[in-house]
Amino acid sequence: MSTVRGGLPEGRYGRSADERADRKLKIVGAALGAVLLGVIGWIGWDYVSGQSVSAEVIKFQVVSDTEIEAHLEIRKDASVTGVCTLSSQDEEHNEVGRADFTFAQPEARVDEVVTLRTTGRATMIELVGCQQAASATR
Repeated sequence: MSTVRGGLPEGRYGRSADERADRKLKIVGAALGAVLLGVIGWIGWDYVSGQSVSAEVIKFQVVSDTEIEAHLEIRKDASVTGVCTLSSQDEEHNEVGRADFTFAQPEARVDEVVTLRTTGRATMIELVGCQQAASATR
């Protein structure tokens, strides 16, 4: 008695159509992933290198019902005058103070404590943004 086989021996005559399709999908997925990583890297680099003045609030302290102090670290080109905007809010998240501070020191890294006057007792302070003085709007 002879046994009848249903199909070809697996792997004997090359890859099946499913294996070829899986390989193509892996290649396309890897290529698209590499392109996506490149785009994200390019956008990040453009964002970071496009900012000539950046700053960070190191710490802050509420001095009184009408003042709050912030310790800022500003990074800029030594020849650039930077302007940073700070905003403060009270417990109900209402803005109680906003001001622009100018940093004209001829250094690339500036640490400075600034005082923001407020209309009520502030509970937090936020760095809204920084820019070059030539493009700053008031």
